[in-house]
Amino acid sequence: MTLRVLYTLLVACTASALNAQPPNDGIKIELVNEIIRSGVIHRPLPLDYSRSYEAMSLRKPVVTAEPLTAAAVFSNWKHMGYGKLAMANSRTKSGHPTLRLSLPTVTGKRAVGSSNDPDYATYGNCRMQLNLNGANWEAYNRLEFFIYPEAEGAPVVNINIDFRNRNRSAKNGTLMASADHLLNLTNNQWNRCYLDLSDLRRDEVEEIAFYVSLKGKNLTNGDSVIYYIDQPVLKQVKTKEISHGWMPAPNHIVYSTSGYMTEGQKTAIANRADGRSTTRFQLINEATRRVAYESNAKLVQTSTGEYEVLDFSDFRKAGNYHIVFGTTKTASFGIGTRIWTASQWRVLNYIFCQRCGYAVPEIHGQCHLDLFSEHKGQKISYSGGWHDAGDLSQQTLQTADVSFALLESFKNQRTKNPLLAARLREEAEWGLNFVLKNRYDDGYRASSMGLLIWQDGVIGTLDDIQSVRVQNNSFDTFLYAAYEAYAAMTLDGDPAFSEYLGKMAREDFSLAMKTYRESGYGGFTQMYEHSYNTSQSQYMATVSWAASMLYQLTGEKQYAQTAADFIRYTLKCQRTTPLGDAKGSKGFFYRDTTRKSIVHFVHQSRDQVYMQALILLCQTQRNHSDYPKWYQAVQLYGNYLKGILVYTAPYGMIPSGVYHKDEASDSASFYSLHLFPPANAKELYMEQLTKGVKLDEEHYLKRFPVWFSIFNGNTAVHLATGKAAAMCGNFLNDDKLLQIGREQLYWTVGKNPFGQSLIYGEGNRYPQMDSFSSGEITGEIPVGIRTVNNEDVPWWPAINNATYKEVWVTSAGKWLSLLAEY
Repeated sequence: MTLRVLYTLLVACTASALNAQPPNDGIKIELVNEIIRSGVIHRPLPLDYSRSYEAMSLRKPVVTAEPLTAAAVFSNWKHMGYGKLAMANSRTKSGHPTLRLSLPTVTGKRAVGSSNDPDYATYGNCRMQLNLNGANWEAYNRLEFFIYPEAEGAPVVNINIDFRNRNRSAKNGTLMASADHLLNLTNNQWNRCYLDLSDLRRDEVEEIAFYVSLKGKNLTNGDSVIYYIDQPVLKQVKTKEISHGWMPAPNHIVYSTSGYMTEGQKTAIANRADGRSTTRFQLINEATRRVAYESNAKLVQTSTGEYEVLDFSDFRKAGNYHIVFGTTKTASFGIGTRIWTASQWRVLNYIFCQRCGYAVPEIHGQCHLDLFSEHKGQKISYSGGWHDAGDLSQQTLQTADVSFALLESFKNQRTKNPLLAARLREEAEWGLNFVLKNRYDDGYRASSMGLLIWQDGVIGTLDDIQSVRVQNNSFDTFLYAAYEAYAAMTLDGDPAFSEYLGKMAREDFSLAMKTYRESGYGGFTQMYEHSYNTSQSQYMATVSWAASMLYQLTGEKQYAQTAADFIRYTLKCQRTTPLGDAKGSKGFFYRDTTRKSIVHFVHQSRDQVYMQALILLCQTQRNHSDYPKWYQAVQLYGNYLKGILVYTAPYGMIPSGVYHKDEASDSASFYSLHLFPPANAKELYMEQLTKGVKLDEEHYLKRFPVWFSIFNGNTAVHLATGKAAAMCGNFLNDDKLLQIGREQLYWTVGKNPFGQSLIYGEGNRYPQMDSFSSGEITGEIPVGIRTVNNEDVPWWPAINNATYKEVWVTSAGKWLSLLAEY
């Protein structure tokens, strides 16, 4: 058998295992080949830049172009920090001398951070800055340039561009007076780059700068990095994009760029600037080029505006299609039962590429072996799990959360797609092993570390860190017990590992219960950790869910009793009476029985735990006397979600929910939820509330959360609530709730006002993300769409910055967890 024949057979077998069957009821053969070449995701999937937002933007027609002459004069630039700035003739794109910025990768000094978090640090900065003396750039909406990086042995290279306007106040509501924008680059070649000026105030441009933070050497890096910068040009380009508001850009149709599930509603939203000469839209079959479906657009008036909605819900034939409406046409998308398979492979790829303590090909070598926790004279290396986000931080509970999501996905896919299931399982086990190894004998765990630098892996050198946080938080430990129990029941074929997981689950639950009996609810002392905002009602629901998991694992009645006992507190926190005649005004949960504050999430979210606890109780204790109460609580919450969805129509994003006007006075809850709030946070809270929908004299409905600091972005928030909706839908056999879950998926991949997919490589028009440590990665997901100026409308500027565009493994886990319901 020749190698070609063997490869053909391998592709065919793998394509079948990956569900790549025509019509598009799975994934395309190109992705199958990429997955095969990755060793089935043991090296990164390649990036597809061609369908990205930036690639499409660079194809827009140019109206005017003006070279930035000041940038060509070397004396106009000022250098600060480490490194050196010079002119160079050796590397040029234009044929003229270029700016050459060089910097060292190490300084011989220890990284220095802030006094309250000293190891979240860099070795310093290298910066080149151009003073523009208040130049007016309002005639332009893009600054374009070329960058050539020379970084020996560096698989990941990037640089930041800093923009500052002299007048520092915001203009026209949303124009920013300053911004930092990250540019991920390809090493040893000219990169065509740009800064989108559309979201920036530019009437008095004070300065632009390029800068790099020194983060140390990874395994293969050389001692220096050089950047050549050439051909800066100011441009005005056609084709308006939007970054603010609910209405799509003119002559755009926003839709799920990954496609639609056969079941449920299938809608797109249009904004035709060419007028309404026709109300007909068509669904065109990509294979036959014939009209597969035709109907009238519906003019819909909602609380967010007036839209033309294209509804093809009753069309159910699997295949690839595009929409034509007037002169506007979409790219191709699929309709089918397995349209999310490709996204699962891509998101799995992103999680794999975030591995810590593992040599990820093309990204980094084995890392952070010399990062330690210490407890009672013992030390554990904190290398392992997955890096938190764009930086190199790590949180044990976050790794545990993602491991659970991977296990859910494995269980869902084990009979549908065995190859994908096997790889999901392998990645879950990588995370589980990190969770287990960071456990000290007395139940304390290494819990988190904020980190920006690479380390040399040699113990006893200048970059060693031994300040990993260690704590014994009962909430975290209850969750570890639940995840361990679920893993023990799910990971078949490895009896020794399952037995050990079961043992750890029992021990962790016992230790957590002991801490609870001694101290009660609380113990949230680490403000940088994602459990810091946990409410008492959520805590009690978590204990109940963990106990039900142990009951499933062991069959021991003590766990069933504990599960039933702890949920009673949570049920006392559920609103069971409506706020007048307001839709969706009952069924939500308060933070505690005082009912001063309602449960909300800002950044991280475990909103789904209420339904996890109640549904598992119903499934494991059907004959319990409280069963009707549990079932009714699920129904109440499901109806709440169905009621509030009207406030974001015709989009399907779940609103943040109901707020009470006096929540800011509940200081303990308010300041555990909002980190680093401004001094006038209470006043801003009311301003943000009143931008929502007034339900009565005391309550408002907010579409997006109230938030203040940089820790905001909505992906994890609405996906977690989408998980709760889908769980309710499956349990209650309610397709409206299942549709709410689907809509969270659709919003994420393009059925949002900006028409952008938030998963890199998935669908179309996915933007470059803020992934400054590990570079651009196929399948990365950011923290998410946010708001601006205390408004309650979506804001998604082209500027690539943290945290809204910072990649986050939590978002990836929420995506997989929601998909596990379908």
